Amino acid sequence: MARHNGTRGWYGKVVGAALGVTMLAVGASIWTAQADTAGGPAPKPATSSVKPVDVTIAHSSDRGARGVNITIDDGPDPTWTPQVLAVLEEYGVKATFCMVGTQAQAHPDLVKQVVAAGHRLCDHTVSHDTAMDKKPVSYQSKQILDAERMITEASGGVRPMYYRAPGGAFTPASRKLAASRGMRPLGWNVDTKDFERPGTEAIVATVERELPNGPTLLFHDAGGDRSQTVEALRRVLPELKQQGYSFGFPVR
Repeated sequence: MARHNGTRGWYGKVVGAALGVTMLAVGASIWTAQADTAGGPAPKPATSSVKPVDVTIAHSSDRGARGVNITIDDGPDPTWTPQVLAVLEEYGVKATFCMVGTQAQAHPDLVKQVVAAGHRLCDHTVSHDTAMDKKPVSYQSKQILDAERMITEASGGVRPMYYRAPGGAFTPASRKLAASRGMRPLGWNVDTKDFERPGTEAIVATVERELPNGPTLLFHDAGGDRSQTVEALRRVLPELKQQGYSFGFPVR
């Protein structure tokens, strides 16, 4: 979820000198990431080492210049996630679900549904603390690693492929830690502001106006009534297809 202060361009802010990261011990069983090909078979757990990824914040699409990345934050939610999944299936679109650890732990059936449908998982921390960039590195590490564990367990062994800081509260330390765990830091280009429930028309208009800023769109499937989000997706997805866009995943 974006910080609710109306500001944009959070991913470009200058951050202080890089902080050291004390790597925490994680579980003995480590799983491979999801399949890279959208629409491919559901990934299966394996016991290979985690491969580090780029530490920079990703915004681009693996579908190139006419690619669009749909990202869905803050779930899963038993009311809204199934509706979002249904719309995505209707239009044959794959998305990246940035899940909060406690939500994933509470609704493992939904996490498994997301994975089975060919979507990707993203670590959105344990408690969605938008001020975590002001907290000690040890706190940031626990938020990231505990959420990674919760999501992986809830999914049945599929690890998150990305890390999105709540409200864009990235730090050099959190990005380095996530990347070392195979989770590419993930930003956004179009904040639909759907969490404010501005109306379906306003959400669609924001996408149309701001898509030239870049391909990664931010929506939400939890944190309140998301009926406007569901209807906006029902409008946006076919319109973008008609305009010649294709749907992919953020680069890794």
